[in-house]
Amino acid sequence: MKTQFVNDIQERDLVESTFLVKDKVTAMAKNGKPYMTIRLMDRSGELEGRIWDRVDELADRFRKDDFLWVRGRASRYLGKMQLVVQELKSLPEQEVNLEDYLPTAPRNRDEMAAEFATRAGQVSDPHYRALLEGILADGELFHRFCLAPAAKSMHHVYVGGLLEHSLAVADLAEEISRRHADVDRDLLVTAALLHDLGKTAELSFRRSFDYTDDGKLLGHIMLGVEMVTEKIRHIEGFPAEKAVILKHLLLSHHGQYDFGSPKRPKTLEAVILNMLDDLDAKISAVRLHLQNDINGDVSWTGYHRLLERYFFKGFAGDEILPERQPAAEALKDEETGGGETALPLRRKEKKAGGGGRELRVTLGEQLKGKSLELFRPRDGEEG
Repeated sequence: MKTQFVNDIQERDLVESTFLVKDKVTAMAKNGKPYMTIRLMDRSGELEGRIWDRVDELADRFRKDDFLWVRGRASRYLGKMQLVVQELKSLPEQEVNLEDYLPTAPRNRDEMAAEFATRAGQVSDPHYRALLEGILADGELFHRFCLAPAAKSMHHVYVGGLLEHSLAVADLAEEISRRHADVDRDLLVTAALLHDLGKTAELSFRRSFDYTDDGKLLGHIMLGVEMVTEKIRHIEGFPAEKAVILKHLLLSHHGQYDFGSPKRPKTLEAVILNMLDDLDAKISAVRLHLQNDINGDVSWTGYHRLLERYFFKGFAGDEILPERQPAAEALKDEETGGGETALPLRRKEKKAGGGGRELRVTLGEQLKGKSLELFRPRDGEEG
């Protein structure tokens, strides 16, 4: 049974645990020696492993998506935790519990599937309702819909993430529809539930999450529109106009061409769907980044490459030293020329046992006792 997870690993820990190999890449170091980088994952997160010695020998023992027992030493490099691998061996799938290695949605999948069915039944328009019921009736498709992540790396990156994300966007669509009477509620909710349907074919998720060949060649938007078109074809009397408008929402839900959208939103409901989809995706992305962050800084996360920023995790319980004058007074002194330059307040970093050390000092304290006669003649020179 797996007991050591990625989010438990600290710097200099000796790691002896099992992981799922998300990726493996061999490269050449500056000294001409080969080395290997492997992405190790479990349900708690991911960890980069480096193999510096016996690269060829160890590389032959495993492939991507294999389960590995790994021994190595954890260290921090450029702010990120890294595992220097010393030994490894491949494990058969029968010896592992898959739930230890793939992250799963915090919500129960059976409950979310039931909620999807309830929402489908609450759609008043008979054609849109028939479409949603057709998705539910396709056992294989709906099974994949309930298992798939919503993305490979950005948001809702866990088993059941696609279903959770789709329901969340539908919740937001319901709220917007209650506030704005001119919004076509049935159209918006139907599109919210189905906007990422194509990810059931775009992504593979039996082991690590990756793109399928169809996903790489066509993308989930095109795949989803094809699936919806096929389902509509079997619904008698489905109006062509409704089909066009619904498919426009699916085609434009990424909003901009730069974001992979074949079309930009050109109806009110399409604009709303694009914004709600982006809102829920961003919330999930930031939340996951905060939860999985292993950066050593207590106040800031590591850099989020896709969102292109660091995120603030909160104040670390710093306390302001009482002897420092308030910032407003310092600014007043500076304005009147009667005091020190206003610098940030000194803070005390808490340590175990109640001690602390000052992190900042004022400019006046730094210059105290020092001569400010920058052009004073040196000894033996005339003024």
